[in-house]
Parts: sequence; structure tokens; C-alpha cells
Amino acid sequence: MSEIRSGSPCHFALFDLQPEFKLDLDLLSARYREMARHVHPDRFADASEREQRLALERSASLNEAYQVLKSAPQRARYLLALKGGELPLEVTVHDPEFLMQQMQWREELEDLQDSADISGVSQFKRRLKSAQDELNERFAACWEDAAQREEAERLMRRMQFLDKLSHEVRQLEERLDD
Repeated sequence: MSEIRSGSPCHFALFDLQPEFKLDLDLLSARYREMARHVHPDRFADASEREQRLALERSASLNEAYQVLKSAPQRARYLLALKGGELPLEVTVHDPEFLMQQMQWREELEDLQDSADISGVSQFKRRLKSAQDELNERFAACWEDAAQREEAERLMRRMQFLDKLSHEVRQLEERLDD
């Protein structure tokens, strides 16, 4: 995710949304599609070079904002950055319980891959989705509380890991389906 620049419009304001973790993703998507139609560079094909460049910049900014807000882990990171400045991209996780859970998930995913167990992958995917939903709820409950900043950052890093793991599960599912 790009850095939050002072002077650049807030991603939430761009879509006329309140800066909250829980978003109506259908509303976000509808607003994105509507705005994208208006700023799409193709609409400015006959415009001046300056107007074409501005349209391209607006379109890129809109796309970036949409990608950040539609992803729970990226939205969490963005909200924390809005609340209290930039976060380091990578932080060593001082979370032994979660590190053990990560190792268990990785081993289980490797076993599922080795055995080509498509139904096992589906079950794993459901459990992973449940864990993501739980993290999202926990983050939503604490991100605005300055006293719980450290907990919110820890939850956000967990969310990022589960998002990456979820992507790997989808890739495995695609390979096994072929």
C-alpha cells in the first residue's frame, strides 16, 4: 500500500464514506464503478495532454483507494495510519501464540497439497474464513481506542498473514481443480 501523503484526499472521503473499519462493500463498489466511469482516461482521449494526464492520475488514485478500502487488512492498516502515523511495512511479530498457529496452518496446507485433498482444502478454507471474520470483529472493536493501539496493530498483522494464506489456499484450490 502506498504511503498516506499529506494533502492527498482521504480514501474514505473520496467515496463519501466515514472512516470506519466496517464498510458496506456493495456501496463502496457501486460508488467506485460510478466514479470510475467519470474519470476513465478513455473519456479524455480528445482532451488536451494536461487533461489526459490528470484523468490518468485521478483514475490511478481512485483505483488505489478502492483496492485499499475493499481489503480488510489494507483498510485496517490505512485506518491505523490515519489515526497515528505510518506503520512499518514489516514488523517482527512478537506473538508466540500466533507464530505457533501459523506453523500449524502451514503444515496443514502442505499436507493438503501433498495429498491433493480438495475437500480438505475446502474445509481448511472455511476455517480460515472464520478466523478472518473473528479478527475483523476484534479489530473493529478496538482500532479507535488509543489505549488499544498495540492490540489493533497486532490484529492487523494477523489479518495480513491470514489474507496471504487465503490467497495461497485459493491458488492451491485452482491447481487441484485442474
